[in-house]
Amino acid sequence: MKKKLLCLFLSALSVAVIAAGCGGSTQQPASSQSSVAPETSSEPESTAAPESSAAPAEDEALVALPEKFVLGLDASFPPMGFTDPRNEIIGVDIDLAKAVCEKLGMEFEAKPISWDAKEMELNTDKITCIWNGLTMTPERNEAFEMSRPYMSNKQVIVVMNDSPIAGKADLAGKIVAAQKDSSGLEALQKDEICSSIADGAAKEYEDYVTALMDMETGRCDAVVMDSVVAEYYIPISGKPMKVLEDTMAEEQYGIAFKKGETALKDAVEKALSELAAEGKIAEISQNWFDTDDMIITY
Repeated sequence: MKKKLLCLFLSALSVAVIAAGCGGSTQQPASSQSSVAPETSSEPESTAAPESSAAPAEDEALVALPEKFVLGLDASFPPMGFTDPRNEIIGVDIDLAKAVCEKLGMEFEAKPISWDAKEMELNTDKITCIWNGLTMTPERNEAFEMSRPYMSNKQVIVVMNDSPIAGKADLAGKIVAAQKDSSGLEALQKDEICSSIADGAAKEYEDYVTALMDMETGRCDAVVMDSVVAEYYIPISGKPMKVLEDTMAEEQYGIAFKKGETALKDAVEKALSELAAEGKIAEISQNWFDTDDMIITY
């Protein structure tokens, strides 16, 4: 609502500026009757031009925000974004995005996508952003318009409680799973242990929940995945699984926008800062993680 009022105020201000410029030009004939006509008639033209040219630029910045904010996500990525038993998409990122959209006056929509097609979905304007525990990497910084980081994460190894695997070295000869096109898969591929796991490559899954279910039935021996997901999913599911102390990588989450969408990125970041100052970010963090400082604030 504040954003809408601001837009209305700025629009009204723009109209006032343009009207002032027009008023200056209508006074020219009257002033031309004086003995200093050449001087006074040239001044309104020089001062009116910058004012009238500035107004459209300001309006363009406001128009840059879309009416609908379509968030692309893997809807099997708890607690960041996932489908609950009522078939509703919920999660940390969903709550953050909804709060941002309310502040910016945009309609919100959560759209499940295939994670390995996320870049195509964004670049063809099927989604507005990728906001779903997306790990920030140099490659993604180049491909997308990345926001500042908003959460820290690690790539960890998850095994069954009775597994003989006690550390990363024990993955040799074992079937190790990871999600397709994920930072967990990338971390595993970059690690020296990768060449010694079964088939010398990870067993790839569409999502982590399916990978964990397969590990439970013995179809794989370990899963390399986000610590944020593992530490939420294991306790809430009651599965006899554990996270090993060895880690594959440390990282941060960010929001990806289409390259060049700087106005939208800046608006979302500004809204997040305002939400942090209002205590909303701490509230969302407390709700999902039982601590109010899990989400980075600025």
